[in-house]
Amino acid sequence: MKIGNLDLGDRPVLLAPMEDVTNPPFRVLCKRYGADLMYTEFISADALIRSVNRTMKKLTILDEERPVAIQIYGKDVDPMVEAAKIVEAANPEFLDLNFGCPVRKVATKGAGSGMMRNVPQMLKITEAVVKAVNIPVTVKTRLGWDEDSKIIVELAEQLQDVGIQGLTIHGRTRCQMYKGEADWTLIGDVKNNQRMHIPIIGNGDITNPVKAKEAFDKYGVDAIMIGRASVGKPWIFRDIKHYFNTGELLPPATVSQQVEMLKEQIDAAIEWIDEKRGILHMRRHMAGMFKGLVNFKPTRIDMLRANHYADLMPILDRISMEWGNLQIDDE
Repeated sequence: MKIGNLDLGDRPVLLAPMEDVTNPPFRVLCKRYGADLMYTEFISADALIRSVNRTMKKLTILDEERPVAIQIYGKDVDPMVEAAKIVEAANPEFLDLNFGCPVRKVATKGAGSGMMRNVPQMLKITEAVVKAVNIPVTVKTRLGWDEDSKIIVELAEQLQDVGIQGLTIHGRTRCQMYKGEADWTLIGDVKNNQRMHIPIIGNGDITNPVKAKEAFDKYGVDAIMIGRASVGKPWIFRDIKHYFNTGELLPPATVSQQVEMLKEQIDAAIEWIDEKRGILHMRRHMAGMFKGLVNFKPTRIDMLRANHYADLMPILDRISMEWGNLQIDDE
């Protein structure tokens, strides 16, 4: 699959943009486990042009994590164009426009998936951004606003016509949020539309290697994107690649292996931010780990309540000591 001059090879597996998750330390870890392309956390165009410190830091790209796409969102043409130029100066491989975020504070203000209710504005923004920068521009969006307005097949053609070089489709409507099952049928319809010639990336419910292979084989997408399934389990990229190459499923990681990976990630998060915010950031990752362990609830509570590194490390050591050799598939 190619986006602009970037060749990601056959059946690439991408790390989805996730707020408060896909910072540089996590992206580096996913890269090491085999992710082919990283996306930053999504970035507010309005905050970017105001040079908000926390937002500007999201533009940071480390050499060891490339290739990387920077994703922005907004609802007005001029701020999106100005933000796109700032992004271009940060030197990502390409720029992604978020028209898919379903979060209320974003969508109800007309940004993210709120754009599904204002397609003319979406197209106006996209065309203006494409013309304003010299790097490839892609879009991430959803099937439609609700069950009665699944417009993605027509919308994909319109976005292609204004110049995007790739399209990621999450197989849910905005109103679904992340509930129910992702509908890949319409993703397949977009890919199999003879008018479409840009890469189509499928997103939604890819939680294991078997589902990853089905996405390629059944729906014909050019790439798949992994989001929530990578939180607390960044080795999912390795597992998928191994299955693609051998047809065999790797055994689940042991608890001890997961603990060592988690420690490394905590260290990196603290170095990137600071101790307090780094541990707070990691709680989302820790909350998704060690599912299925018997009588683990009290330990999980202790782990998620720990506010200091010195308190957290002994808890992780205890987890490794008590459950270390167990293999758990926490899908």
